[in-house]
Amino acid sequence: MSEKSLVVHVARFARALREREILVSPADEVDAVTALTLVDLSDRAEVRQALRVALKIRPRDAGAFDELFKRFWESGPAAADPGRSSRPASPPAALLRRQGAAPGSEPESRDLERDVAVGDLPGYSPEALLRKKPFEECTESDLRAMERLLERAAYRLATCRSRRLVPTRGRGAVDLRRSFRKAVETDGEFLRLARRARAVEEPRLVVLCDTSGSMDAHTRFLLCFLLALKKAARRTEIFVFNTALTRLTPWLSPARIGPTLERLAAEVPDWSGGTRIGESLAEFAARHLDEMVDGKTVVIVVSDGLDRGDTAILGAAMRAIRSRARRVIWLNPLMGDPRFEPTARGMEAALPFVDLLASAHNLESLERLIPRLAA
Repeated sequence: MSEKSLVVHVARFARALREREILVSPADEVDAVTALTLVDLSDRAEVRQALRVALKIRPRDAGAFDELFKRFWESGPAAADPGRSSRPASPPAALLRRQGAAPGSEPESRDLERDVAVGDLPGYSPEALLRKKPFEECTESDLRAMERLLERAAYRLATCRSRRLVPTRGRGAVDLRRSFRKAVETDGEFLRLARRARAVEEPRLVVLCDTSGSMDAHTRFLLCFLLALKKAARRTEIFVFNTALTRLTPWLSPARIGPTLERLAAEVPDWSGGTRIGESLAEFAARHLDEMVDGKTVVIVVSDGLDRGDTAILGAAMRAIRSRARRVIWLNPLMGDPRFEPTARGMEAALPFVDLLASAHNLESLERLIPRLAA
């Protein structure tokens, strides 16, 4: 069963809720589809609870919700909208069986075509769902699908405009001072107004990415983003660390992410092993800080902050990095959990020297980071 059929069914259900004056936003519908991918679709109670939570159903709307749920998820959406189409909608029971509740019930191609026919009903592209999917739940096929999206996000960063205004021959704000200077050369005639526009500045980034075992579920996707970033922004240096620091920049190639990551996993010492964040960052500060970091450089540390070493060393290394960098950003995949608190020993030692602590648990969180890097 394709994921599109489930998306269409949720969209129809949400439309029926809105017709009953129950407030359901498009973002809630996306959350509902995501929630249904995390529960047992053969369990009606789980499906009902997941939809009620994801769609933010208020207590006063519970009765109408339960009525529509019974019609849409037990009797089929056709009963709720009999005049919508002469083609009967797929019964939810069959829909759930094809999602995997009943083994051996592979749908025929004509059934799939019927399920994805949406007409003028709202729906969502697979990209929207992929952006919200946590990295630890992603598969190899998701990684391949994300490559293009990650490259697009990296290109946006590489072409972000800064606040600095520079002369331009195209459109832009009028530069009165330069316009008057040019007018002096033509006896006071303003033949052409000088203009300024925001400059496109290629960012200068140094990224230090944790590849220890506790980061294993996120590492492939984060490195995929970093490799795309390197292709788009050439002045990007990438290091990985666990129990030691390794500079990746000379190893990187424009090849697809899969082979590149396989090579890194094979050649980087102690990949997916233990972690000593403090010692690794101290090594970076001692060997590369003066050469690679200045007042125009943004340093990004990607780690969950679970350090097994001496946190005093980590604090000293972060202090040295902060003293030279324009900004220091720490990306922590654990922040995708609403219960997250930066109480790990490594995070506590690093936080005084971090300008921005942000999440890195899905593609959407990485895309939100882009304007902050260019600021």
